Amino acid sequence: MKKWNLIIDVAKCFNCNNCALAVHDEYYDNEFPGISASMPRLGHRWIDLIQRERGVYPMIDVVTLPVTCNHCDDAPCLKAARNGAVEKRPDGIVVIVPEKAKGQRQIVDSCPYGAVWWNEEKSLPQAWPFDAHLLDAGWTKVRASQSCPTEAIRTLHVTDDEMRRLVKDEGLEVLQPEAGTRPRVYYRNLDRYTKALVGGSVAGPVAGIEECIAGAAVSLVRDGRKVAETVTDTFGDFRFDGLGEGSGAYRLEIRKSGFVPGTLDVTLGQSAYLGVITLASAAA
Repeated sequence: MKKWNLIIDVAKCFNCNNCALAVHDEYYDNEFPGISASMPRLGHRWIDLIQRERGVYPMIDVVTLPVTCNHCDDAPCLKAARNGAVEKRPDGIVVIVPEKAKGQRQIVDSCPYGAVWWNEEKSLPQAWPFDAHLLDAGWTKVRASQSCPTEAIRTLHVTDDEMRRLVKDEGLEVLQPEAGTRPRVYYRNLDRYTKALVGGSVAGPVAGIEECIAGAAVSLVRDGRKVAETVTDTFGDFRFDGLGEGSGAYRLEIRKSGFVPGTLDVTLGQSAYLGVITLASAAA
């Protein structure tokens, strides 16, 4: 049986908020019996866009992580609900049934992703229901996918076997895998948000003037083993991403024909810019 899944590419999201606005437009002042009560005008973000800044000037990376109901196969909200207030549909979608969920604030507290919101006026827990009413009517994409200008959000209707192959082939990850909830919202390039980067600039004397050095080979070494390699760009800049925060000691090794090789020891806590690393001329 085919089930609904979502893939979010963190590298393609630039915080335009179209997905959040599309959800608000669909659910504010609209009732969908069995699926969703009206979303409040203010206060709820059923697709929330969380930003994180990595690095330091002049090498700064601002990353946006869209977070929503993960439609988990082992959903904590389902376990916390009483009287069938949360349903797991055969197509994979989790629905908080508005007619049954009134007063059940424990459903909000059960979500490890903070994706269930409390509607104070209605005394009702609410979350994004994967636009189930639209998909039931024959739509092939949720509105968040339709509204995304970079196609950072993809709606998939595939079997579990097909989804497992996609996870492997595209290197997809889920939020908080340690929670064991088996989400149906997957992420590409999640390390852009969860991991650290380290970068710098390489310069050296050219005809007696210090210039940016393009095309220098930069290796990142740990415990005597090369873990990553890149080359400097036109401006002499380099960058390594996907490193564990607080992962400790590394050594940079820099080589460029005509210059003396350079090294720099780095202890990585959070993302860092190492400044300008100057190589000496081999002719000196």
